[in-house]
Amino acid sequence: MRALISVSDKTGIVELAKELHALGVGLISTGGTAKLLAEQGLPVTEVAEVTGFPEMLDGRVKTLHPKVHGGLLARRDTPEHMAALQAHGIDTIDMLIVNLYPFEATVAKPGCTLADAIENIDIGGPAMVRSAAKNWKDVGIVTDANQYPAVIAELKANGKLSDPLRFALSVAAFNRISQYDGAISNYLSSVNFDADKLSDSDVPERAQFSAQFNEQYVKVQDLRYGENSHQQAAWYRDLAPAAGSLATGVQLQGKELSYNNIADADAAWECVKSFEGTACVIVKHANPCGVAVGATALEAYSKAFQTDPTSAFGGIIAFNRPVDKAAAEAVSKQFVEVLMAPDFSAEALEVFKSKVNVRLMKIALPAHYGDVRNALETKRVGSGLLLQSADNHELALADMKIVTVKQPSPEELHDLLFAWKVAKFVKSNAIVFCKNGMTMGVGAGQMSRLDSARIASIKAEAAKLSLQGTVVASDAFFPFRDGLDVVVDAGATCVAQPGGSMRDQEVIDAANERGVAMVFTGVRHFRH
Repeated sequence: MRALISVSDKTGIVELAKELHALGVGLISTGGTAKLLAEQGLPVTEVAEVTGFPEMLDGRVKTLHPKVHGGLLARRDTPEHMAALQAHGIDTIDMLIVNLYPFEATVAKPGCTLADAIENIDIGGPAMVRSAAKNWKDVGIVTDANQYPAVIAELKANGKLSDPLRFALSVAAFNRISQYDGAISNYLSSVNFDADKLSDSDVPERAQFSAQFNEQYVKVQDLRYGENSHQQAAWYRDLAPAAGSLATGVQLQGKELSYNNIADADAAWECVKSFEGTACVIVKHANPCGVAVGATALEAYSKAFQTDPTSAFGGIIAFNRPVDKAAAEAVSKQFVEVLMAPDFSAEALEVFKSKVNVRLMKIALPAHYGDVRNALETKRVGSGLLLQSADNHELALADMKIVTVKQPSPEELHDLLFAWKVAKFVKSNAIVFCKNGMTMGVGAGQMSRLDSARIASIKAEAAKLSLQGTVVASDAFFPFRDGLDVVVDAGATCVAQPGGSMRDQEVIDAANERGVAMVFTGVRHFRH
């Protein structure tokens, strides 16, 4: 058995080569890898010795040769193939260990020039990987250091690789080639090439959105069904999921997550992790129906639940702090589909042990978890895709422009920031009443902003919450004064809205007439 080793990332390669040598596997290698193995006292044959042709063009050409690809591609069960190898003096290669030039890491570096990017496009590596992966029945193709232990374990146990492992390695290899080519395509099709202005040493100007968009995801699990029971579905994650994202979570107990569970859980998790203080978010049908901050997880939950106890039934609950026994006991009194937190105390887990259907999700949050968000958002449309930068804008106190005679109090400004943060996660048209770090009424997803305002008031009344002295956030401007009048009639004393309407002055005049404060944020938060 012979193995050809050619790796850019040499993590674990010496240990692997030593194991292979101990098992009687002959080692072939290239360039720096061959040098490293030889320095470790391993007998290694240079590829140039195999091909009878030296590396050339600064290493660009070294494995692109019939004695390499013939050894990889020949089918051992086809007499004609084996006869051709013998006629041309070609030996089989039974295992290929390759990882590719670090193209993705190179172009991710600030200041990467076009020349650097081009030089880190691997040619020989992907060609060998494809040859070996195509001939998976006879060749083991190893493209990731994480695969080394399984390969060695099977060789030690059976003296060869099993068909299931070789097939799995082949699939992983083709997946890697797809990812690699997609990254190259994304990069090159984003470069604004001007031959008169761009030299090899220049950092190219790049479009934010490439001419071709290639995304890669890995399946997490098949789902029982999709949004409705007649639809099929699966859950996928990014190749490298961001720390603190839903895809990094671990389910501790409960039934399998459903399509809707995951969608709603993401809405709750993205909302709750945007708060600095201890917060709780309750989501129903992708909309926050209760959000609050508190001194403890219990206080935050109790306040959030008060907003809309009816909608909270069967909801998704997220905390940005560990759940302790007190919070767990309070949550356990209601019907909850999914409960998420960075951690759960042993006592909290004990509380839910008897509630076997409750899905508990543990999602570790990094120190600066407010900054960990998706950079891009996609929406599928008929035969196409909408792509945009994610709505990661954070409003600061200094961004608020007070446009009325009445000035907001410090407490009102604090609540406005809270209300505005919540409104960003409420489906448009969004109206959010808040007071003392707690949502008091939420109107969501209506065709008319006026109706969202009325619904928020109705919900507050149903929850027996007074809206007197509340603040209101509107995710987009009030096109007429009528929406403002509805929230002021309900009890609001301060309003935040983006501004930008042709009738801004009319709405400002109405606010002055009603004796309420109003601030413009300059940013809207439509969420469809």
